[in-house]
Amino acid sequence: MPNFGQQLYFCRYNEVVYNEGSKSYSFNAKRLLGDDTELTECEVYKVREMPDYFKCLTKEKPWRNIRLTSIQRDELLEMIRSYKPLVTSVSRVRILMIGPVGAGKSSFFNSINSIFTGHVTNKAISGFAGTSVTTQFRTYPLKDGRKGRLLPFVLCDTMGLEEQSGAGLDIEDISSILQGHVPDRYKFDPSAPFQPDEQKMSRPASLQEKIHCVVYVIDASKISLMSDKLEEKLAVIRREINSLGIPQMVLMTKVDEACPHVEKDLYQIYLSSYIKSKVQEVSSRLGVPVSCVLPVKNYSQELELEANCDVLLLSALQQILRLADDYLDDIDVI
Repeated sequence: MPNFGQQLYFCRYNEVVYNEGSKSYSFNAKRLLGDDTELTECEVYKVREMPDYFKCLTKEKPWRNIRLTSIQRDELLEMIRSYKPLVTSVSRVRILMIGPVGAGKSSFFNSINSIFTGHVTNKAISGFAGTSVTTQFRTYPLKDGRKGRLLPFVLCDTMGLEEQSGAGLDIEDISSILQGHVPDRYKFDPSAPFQPDEQKMSRPASLQEKIHCVVYVIDASKISLMSDKLEEKLAVIRREINSLGIPQMVLMTKVDEACPHVEKDLYQIYLSSYIKSKVQEVSSRLGVPVSCVLPVKNYSQELELEANCDVLLLSALQQILRLADDYLDDIDVI
């Protein structure tokens, strides 16, 4: 018979019917299974102790070379403020955020807006209520300060993805958004995808109206729990985006909830072998290069800005703008 270790319990209808402390066992089939000895399913779980599982800080050099300093924060701010899209017909690049319910899409916008405003803001409704808090397609231009000039990018927020069909963001809606047909504040209807009017369909959207980079927002603490159905839905979305030649990257959020060392000190993020393994897992499951998976921490419970958090968020935004430039460069050549 199989060996299950030191302790083994069998339950039937929530009642323990067999308890054996030895490493091997024999049983009475009638008492254990109601005289039904045809096994249809067997699940075995192993539980590890938390301290051993999270001994994850490497003693080697960081696995990514990002300086989490106030100087680096200021340099990133200046580079993003001075950024200009490669194509003159595009004044601001449009970045589409896609991800499961509660992953942190709206929180990412709030966090970026907080950095440029100078204090923590909550302009976009965020949170988790079991279903998507965002019900509209929103385009968020950002200002450099409350009365500053518009920054050279727009963050586009969408309804959260759900594994069930007929729930959450519809895949057909994503196609319409990518091609620039969906207006700001359009309210999603999971049971009926967006239908552009005939006048808009007859006129292709301008390059300014289209999406120039897609960002998947994935919760680091729930990567391993992602269902097959949701993974399949993301694969379909990824193929559609690939067919349009739009670059894609991943923001891996809530790193502080995934690793206790990072929760204690965000500076440890690129010393954590556990976070590195999560980055590799996301890369494998979503089919994007490891270099396009960036761990970040959104502002959620903080009241003041923190340099380490800002550097991670701004570094991610810098990479997004670089990918958008790659897309515009290809379009310009065509």
